[in-house]
Amino acid sequence: MARERLDKLLSSTGLWSRKEVKDLVRQGRVLAEGVPVRRPEEKYDPMTDRIQVDGETVDCAPFVYVMMNKPAGLLSATEDKNQKTVLDLLPQHLRRRGLFPVGRLDKDTTGLLLLTDDGSLAHELLSPKKHVDKVYLARVEGRVDASDTAALGAGMVLGDGLHCLPAGLEPLGDGSSCLVTLREGKYHQVKRMLAARGKPVLALKRLSMGPLELDRELEAGEWRMLAPEELEALKRAVGAQ
Repeated sequence: MARERLDKLLSSTGLWSRKEVKDLVRQGRVLAEGVPVRRPEEKYDPMTDRIQVDGETVDCAPFVYVMMNKPAGLLSATEDKNQKTVLDLLPQHLRRRGLFPVGRLDKDTTGLLLLTDDGSLAHELLSPKKHVDKVYLARVEGRVDASDTAALGAGMVLGDGLHCLPAGLEPLGDGSSCLVTLREGKYHQVKRMLAARGKPVLALKRLSMGPLELDRELEAGEWRMLAPEELEALKRAVGAQ
């Protein structure tokens, strides 16, 4: 990867401004490969050079990838004047990086949400052409059955003329819950398809996006960084390098 100025690398983490980085360097608090940095304009490779501030290694990777277990009641948006968004659950330094949700979940929908500042990967993950399936757990009013599975599997045209690609539907237990697999993510799609079948959705949770599965250890509202192997699996799923 191309080498970047130290002050740009450290300020891009959201932890410090460029002015603060200059002060850190002047105070001898920044090391690169164990050697004190003398000038903030010195260039380093964020993927291979070990940068430390006050003895702590700083992750200067160009992009950030966050897995969140989205709780109900928050908007999947970067900002809103009147309501809280999923970004409000993150620390300030991550919010300053410009993270955004990869595919929106409704306010009352819970589960897996990926947040990143990698626009290229986000675009690929959301493209129907890449066939990245999204799996949801839905609890419905009534019972889903084989006719619903067939209807979703054939592709639906909703009352407003919206064409939906073929989707998977697997009834669970007594049929009041089901797994729905989408290859696209149109507005309120799961809810609208099941409502069109006379089975209004009472609760909806996203479980996975392609190979990325919601971490069962994450409580609602909790988040963590993606593990390297999870990120690599996502990139492989869309053919990204």
